[in-house]
Amino acid sequence: MRAALNKMHAHSEETVIVGDNLRTDILAGFQAGLETILVLSGVSTLSDIDAMPFRPDWIYPSVADIDLF
Repeated sequence: MRAALNKMHAHSEETVIVGDNLRTDILAGFQAGLETILVLSGVSTLSDIDAMPFRPDWIYPSVADIDLF
Protein backbone atom coordinates (compact mmCIF):
# COMPACT_ATOMS: atom_id res chain seq x y z
CA MET A 1 0.00 0.00 0.00
CA ARG A 2 2.80 2.41 0.87
CA ALA A 3 4.52 1.74 -2.46
CA ALA A 4 1.31 2.53 -4.32
CA LEU A 5 0.81 5.75 -2.36
CA ASN A 6 4.39 6.80 -3.02
CA LYS A 7 4.09 6.07 -6.73
CA MET A 8 0.97 8.26 -6.94
CA HIS A 9 2.52 10.96 -4.72
CA ALA A 10 -0.46 10.52 -2.39
CA HIS A 11 -0.59 10.83 1.38
CA SER A 12 -2.47 8.48 3.69
CA GLU A 13 -4.20 11.44 5.36
CA GLU A 14 -5.75 12.38 2.01
CA THR A 15 -6.50 8.89 0.66
CA VAL A 16 -9.56 6.68 0.97
CA ILE A 17 -9.76 2.99 0.09
CA VAL A 18 -13.06 1.60 -1.16
CA GLY A 19 -13.68 -2.12 -1.03
CA ASP A 20 -16.29 -4.83 -0.72
CA ASN A 21 -14.25 -7.25 1.39
CA LEU A 22 -13.50 -6.61 5.05
CA ARG A 23 -10.76 -9.23 5.21
CA THR A 24 -8.74 -7.86 2.31
CA ASP A 25 -9.66 -4.35 1.13
CA ILE A 26 -10.73 -2.78 4.40
CA LEU A 27 -8.05 -4.54 6.45
CA ALA A 28 -5.36 -3.28 4.05
CA GLY A 29 -6.66 0.26 4.37
CA PHE A 30 -6.87 -0.01 8.15
CA GLN A 31 -3.30 -1.30 8.38
CA ALA A 32 -2.06 1.51 6.13
CA GLY A 33 -3.82 4.19 8.17
CA LEU A 34 -6.27 5.09 5.42
CA GLU A 35 -9.88 6.09 5.74
CA THR A 36 -11.97 3.11 4.64
CA ILE A 37 -15.27 2.72 2.83
CA LEU A 38 -17.01 -0.64 2.76
CA VAL A 39 -19.56 -1.18 0.00
CA LEU A 40 -22.14 -3.89 0.60
CA SER A 41 -22.56 -4.81 -3.06
CA GLY A 42 -19.93 -7.54 -2.95
CA VAL A 43 -18.37 -10.01 -0.54
CA SER A 44 -18.94 -8.63 2.98
CA THR A 45 -22.25 -7.95 4.71
CA LEU A 46 -23.27 -5.82 7.68
CA SER A 47 -23.29 -8.89 9.91
CA ASP A 48 -19.63 -9.59 9.01
CA ILE A 49 -18.55 -6.30 10.61
CA ASP A 50 -19.33 -7.48 14.15
CA ALA A 51 -16.89 -10.38 13.77
CA MET A 52 -13.95 -8.11 12.93
CA PRO A 53 -11.62 -6.38 15.41
CA PHE A 54 -11.70 -3.27 13.17
CA ARG A 55 -14.51 -1.31 11.54
CA PRO A 56 -14.75 0.58 8.26
CA ASP A 57 -15.05 4.36 8.60
CA TRP A 58 -18.00 4.49 6.21
CA ILE A 59 -20.49 1.94 4.88
CA TYR A 60 -22.54 2.33 1.69
CA PRO A 61 -24.88 -0.01 -0.16
CA SER A 62 -22.83 0.35 -3.37
CA VAL A 63 -20.14 2.47 -5.01
CA ALA A 64 -22.89 4.45 -6.75
CA ASP A 65 -24.08 5.70 -3.34
CA ILE A 66 -20.74 7.25 -2.34
CA ASP A 67 -20.84 11.04 -2.26
CA LEU A 68 -17.52 12.21 -0.85
CA PHE A 69 -17.95 15.95 -1.16
